[in-house]
Amino acid sequence: MSPPLDLGRNLAQLLPIAALLPLTAILMVLQRNPYQTLVLRGILGAIASLLYALLGAADVALTEALVGTLLSTTLYAIALRSSMVFRLALPEGELLGSEHRALLEPWLQQAFLRLEVIDDPRGGTCHGQLGGDGELLIRSGRLLEQLLSLDGARAWRLAGGTIAPLSQVAPAGAGAQP
Repeated sequence: MSPPLDLGRNLAQLLPIAALLPLTAILMVLQRNPYQTLVLRGILGAIASLLYALLGAADVALTEALVGTLLSTTLYAIALRSSMVFRLALPEGELLGSEHRALLEPWLQQAFLRLEVIDDPRGGTCHGQLGGDGELLIRSGRLLEQLLSLDGARAWRLAGGTIAPLSQVAPAGAGAQP
């Protein structure tokens, strides 16, 4: 095994590799697509591992490669897969029509979300509800703003649908105070 690089004599060789760390980190922070961020996180860990190995810190390089790159990237991928879902509740006994699905799926993909249809709109786990005549009700104001800014909102409206916030319905028996 060759000796580690000397910082004094080999600075010109190490500087381009070291410059990739902040560049990759900046690109990672500026990404809108969470899957591209995932790839950049893996690249960041690989660059750091290479730099540690070149400087003679083989134990740190191995730890960075296993924990900083492999494990964290895998956990991040699992977290992304489970959290990037738009849960749409349908009225009881109704099915999502192919025309609505054809409009919703590409629209949600623009926001990096997957469509998941659930049965019970009262469960509180839905992000939106589909009402009669193409009325799409969105629970989160922030999500509503994001979806309205995408091209899919215009396509939904052109198909005769409406998009509105989902008002919080009071539970049964919680009437207005006199």
